[in-house]
Amino acid sequence: MTAIRTTAGGDLAGALETAVRDTLAYVKGHDPDAGAELAELSRIRLTRPQVVVVGETKRGKSSLINALLGVPGLSPVDAAVATATYLQFVPGEFQALAWLPGAADPIAVDDLREWATGAQRARRIEVAYPAPLLRYVSLLDTPGVGGLDPAHATVALAAVERATALMFVADASAPLSRPELDFLVKASERVDAVVFALTKVDAFPGWRRIAEDNQALLRAHAPRFADAPWFPVSSLLAELAVQAGPADQAALVEASRIAELQHALVELAGRGHQLQLANVLRAARGELVRLQDAAADRVSAAEADPARTAQVRAERAALAARKRTESRQWTLLLSTETQRARVETVGQLRTRIAAMQQEFSARIDTGRGEALAQLPDALDAELQALAVQLSRGLQETFAQVGDRVLASVFDAGERAAMLGQLNASLRHAMDAAPPRDGAADNLLIALSAGGIAFMAGRGAILGVSIFAAGGLLVPVAGIGLGLAAGGYVLYRRRVQQDRQQARVWLRDVLGEARAALADEIANRFTDLQYALSVAVDDAVEKRLRDLDAHIAEIDAAAAEDAAGRGRRRAAAQQELETVRARLRAADAVLVRARALTPVPHDEEDR
Repeated sequence: MTAIRTTAGGDLAGALETAVRDTLAYVKGHDPDAGAELAELSRIRLTRPQVVVVGETKRGKSSLINALLGVPGLSPVDAAVATATYLQFVPGEFQALAWLPGAADPIAVDDLREWATGAQRARRIEVAYPAPLLRYVSLLDTPGVGGLDPAHATVALAAVERATALMFVADASAPLSRPELDFLVKASERVDAVVFALTKVDAFPGWRRIAEDNQALLRAHAPRFADAPWFPVSSLLAELAVQAGPADQAALVEASRIAELQHALVELAGRGHQLQLANVLRAARGELVRLQDAAADRVSAAEADPARTAQVRAERAALAARKRTESRQWTLLLSTETQRARVETVGQLRTRIAAMQQEFSARIDTGRGEALAQLPDALDAELQALAVQLSRGLQETFAQVGDRVLASVFDAGERAAMLGQLNASLRHAMDAAPPRDGAADNLLIALSAGGIAFMAGRGAILGVSIFAAGGLLVPVAGIGLGLAAGGYVLYRRRVQQDRQQARVWLRDVLGEARAALADEIANRFTDLQYALSVAVDDAVEKRLRDLDAHIAEIDAAAAEDAAGRGRRRAAAQQELETVRARLRAADAVLVRARALTPVPHDEEDR
């Protein structure tokens, strides 16, 4: 079977290259912007394949990574890993580097668990280790994607953009949940190869039944993966094998089935170039589906059906009327929603700062010597934690504002029709907003108790996350907050052992923090209000233009005689058949690309 796959792989590489080239040329000819995006995706150079490990919380992702690398405890297990943190495992001598808010360069990490879960939460932690598997493939451990915290799924989906392939992890305790299935469908839109791992088979003797149930669920909800192979594994037995003596080690390794999954990942890594081509083709397929829908609309327009004409004209008239009569209401609603949310957020900030003031004042009153000396470090950690909490709160609040405004402006059908344009306009408006003095889209506010220093750096804080609000993608940049070096200097000069001066220093620092963050919050909501206003106006105008074009096609068809309409319909039908043929050709190659995903040996022998 392996030899057959290798021979077929050579033919498959050529088929993938041809399909990608032809599909990109077709998309570019009909939509230059989409074609340019796909071309950029195809130009990415693959150095080492990267497998992104995704799955629900508590499914054993981190334990599985440790087992695959042969290092128990390397990736923190059962730890409350920060929502905005993922761990990337690469080859090299052992070290861990963390990218922190406001830092241009990464810093070394001594305690990986503490850094992944502590107050100084990093956006990304890179862990180098001389594991044999990492010579072939890098692994990326993502936060869980459970329904309890939707932000987990946001970060995991962002990590998926870096994937050559996915490894989807479920456990043998229960069949796949609906959130897991939904996430799988979303994550695999631009990643073609998915390896499925079923963990904890040692703890659940009925795991084979669970595997069968999972395949049935995939058949119903994600048919593309209906026949995908599953790798049953036990991370616990693999860990025991590392600790066992020579007499028991071989039996434990065999029972864990980890070696089989390791070999599958190495095999997958050897097909990295073909996997990348399949990913580009998978993304291009989505554009073909969109072009197919547009071609079908043109066929419908060529029919010049009076009922359809009346329906489109009514939709166009209703949208135009609402734009004329309700645009002022939309503006007022948007202003009201953003101002209300801003006041609530600033109020929460005041409450949090007041609690910090009370807590640290008590520390000053009861602390002595070393405890007072450590006060700046403790306050710095709290300020950074506050920044992380505030960034998450802004994500959720922005999403809620966008959802409420869109629900009030458009019905479900209108939102669905204009969603793509809304997202494109919103991204453009957020990117095009004029920069503020001393600030950037990611901002570190360094507090010195003697003046605030703004240190800007794109991508330096938490990165820009894309938060989905009823289908709307709201770009949100994180905020960083910390104590600058001047704050430590002033503390040492003023305080030493003087509690009264320590209280004054604390009041000044927290006062600056509240003022600086309140100002930044106001600016963020101003940006959001502007961007949403532009996005709604642009989306309405684009939808009106599309409807006008559709009506014009219908009118042109109606003005012709039967023969003319027949020719128009034949031309539209030909275009529809052409894009359908392109779609079938892409699907045929993607079906063949399933051979790139390794299968367990017991399935190969069937």
